[in-house]
Amino acid sequence: MDNYRSFEELACWKEARSLRLFVSNAIISKLPSSEKYVLIDQIRRSSRSVGNNIAEGYGRFHYQENIQFCRIARGSLFETLDHGIVAFDENYISTDTLNDLRTIHNKTLLILNGYIKYLKTQKEK
Repeated sequence: MDNYRSFEELACWKEARSLRLFVSNAIISKLPSSEKYVLIDQIRRSSRSVGNNIAEGYGRFHYQENIQFCRIARGSLFETLDHGIVAFDENYISTDTLNDLRTIHNKTLLILNGYIKYLKTQKEK
């Protein structure tokens, strides 16, 4: 994009990275091994997908393609939150951990929505 040399400079990607690291360190580590091929795999994939799709969209040539990948990232963001709720419902994580996940989710969502809005304005120029 205009002033960015890499997707790594995007605030939404940086926050998606924080989300991924939080999921790895604060949630996956608390899940039982019996969830290895179910919940662990799902939450790991969805949390990684947020940043992956932001990066892939950044690498696309057209703004509309970038917007579409950001929308996919937004879906993965909500999927990650849902997996966190499942972990809470199954008594694998605490209320505090779920609330921390919600905080990171909401911050990531706000920044990502702002980036999508920015891309839409650039597309219209």
